[in-house]
Amino acid sequence: MTGKGVCERGLTWIKPSFLWMMYRCGWGTKAGQETVLGIEISRDGFEWALRHACLSSHVRGLHSDRSTWQRELKRAPARVQWDPERDLHLQPLPYRSLQLGLSGEAVRRYADEWTVCIRDVTPLAHEIRALVSSGDLDSAARLLPGEEPYPDEGELMAHLRS
Repeated sequence: MTGKGVCERGLTWIKPSFLWMMYRCGWGTKAGQETVLGIEISRDGFEWALRHACLSSHVRGLHSDRSTWQRELKRAPARVQWDPERDLHLQPLPYRSLQLGLSGEAVRRYADEWTVCIRDVTPLAHEIRALVSSGDLDSAARLLPGEEPYPDEGELMAHLRS
């Protein structure tokens, strides 16, 4: 599992999609986001976060009511939002990728237990961006980190479907 973390609004965000992260950081060119790290975390840690997560927005029919969802969100050490996946031109695709926000206990576990390795992927981001800019999409696509849909085993993510 490869995640990219960004700290915003008191949360540490894991962005499991490389291209979504490139959209977010502008290929490592946005101010304050010039370094892009690929952070590999354990599957057990990722699944702990999913089990303890709450959706970042209220979904009628999934949550009994807005106040119950708000209480769950305040208590949850992780939150999930679904954002449009991106293509090589960073344009939205018709399906969504999970973004996982961590706080409190989840941040401690992320830093102390779940992190397997950290790699600076900034040069890779710049290389892929240059290939996209020159129109060599095939070469750019070959350099993308391998990503596959996460296997939804049983009820692991049922409470996070919008």
